[in-house]
Amino acid sequence: MQIRDYILRRLIVLPFLIVGVSIIVFGLTRIGGSPVAIYLSHEMSSEEVAEIEARFHLDEPVPVQYAYWARGVFQGDLGWSGVAAAPVTAVFPNKLAATMELAVASAVVAVSLGIGLGTYAGARRNKLPDHITRIISISGAAMPLFWFAIVMLIVFWVYLGWFPIGRSTPEVFASISHPTGLYTVDALLAGNFKAFRDAIWHLVLPAITLGYGATAIIARMMRSSLVEELQEEYVDAARAKGLAERLVLRRHARRNALMPTVTVIGLSFGFLLQGTIVAEIIFRWPGLGRWMADSVLRGDRATIMAYVLFTSVLFLVVNLVVDVVYAYLDRRVVLGS
Repeated sequence: MQIRDYILRRLIVLPFLIVGVSIIVFGLTRIGGSPVAIYLSHEMSSEEVAEIEARFHLDEPVPVQYAYWARGVFQGDLGWSGVAAAPVTAVFPNKLAATMELAVASAVVAVSLGIGLGTYAGARRNKLPDHITRIISISGAAMPLFWFAIVMLIVFWVYLGWFPIGRSTPEVFASISHPTGLYTVDALLAGNFKAFRDAIWHLVLPAITLGYGATAIIARMMRSSLVEELQEEYVDAARAKGLAERLVLRRHARRNALMPTVTVIGLSFGFLLQGTIVAEIIFRWPGLGRWMADSVLRGDRATIMAYVLFTSVLFLVVNLVVDVVYAYLDRRVVLGS
């Protein structure tokens, strides 16, 4: 089977999974009662309340409500956000851009450091670099994200003052246009190095904080996988042929060690998105996380459903990418499908 057919088979399944997730979450949001409260004020009469319920089809059975919501999604209407006092589609893109910028930066930190540390430690088993990597892995997996974020905030913002919080310096952010909504990309497109440096400087604290836990998991998996691969016979054969140790490591052992690590990387990206809620609140990052937290507290169901729909699609796409990369690294996966 070709990789193209392998991808198509998984793409066919994606819509059914998305619909299934949306039905479950929509039903759960309705168990807690009608979401009409987010649209009401204290001065409204019962007639006005009934008018709002009819306007948003909240007086219909739940299956009918879901059908109206699904139709709106296909038409590009995700509902009205009571928290933002605006249509969800008007607020979502800017919030999404901020969150994705933070998540991608955190993923870059996690993947680069995780694979690098894991490879370095695995190639030096039971030596000092290996022991240091173990300490990093254990501490990263054990520390709660909110606690680590607060410590980083106190040390590097309150006491040392090395890094700012928030997403940008307002006047620098306003000095360039934002066609993509990604501050770093927009700064590069504008050719404004000052804005790009400002964007990177504001990313440092939340990205390192968010990426540290994933770094620990990736490094631990990479290290253990590499240790196993270095004990295989094909590695001994490569060494017997006279290949330099760095070539044995790079061309043979590391490629096979990456296969289980790729799966962990895909799952870690999903957890990074979940962690952005905590990181955005603590570091005042204006993304989906803060908006979602406010929406949950105030019962803004339209925003909650938009967030769940997006994260569901993203998780499924990331898993698809992981499957493709895994199939590329190990052709037996494709041949056995």
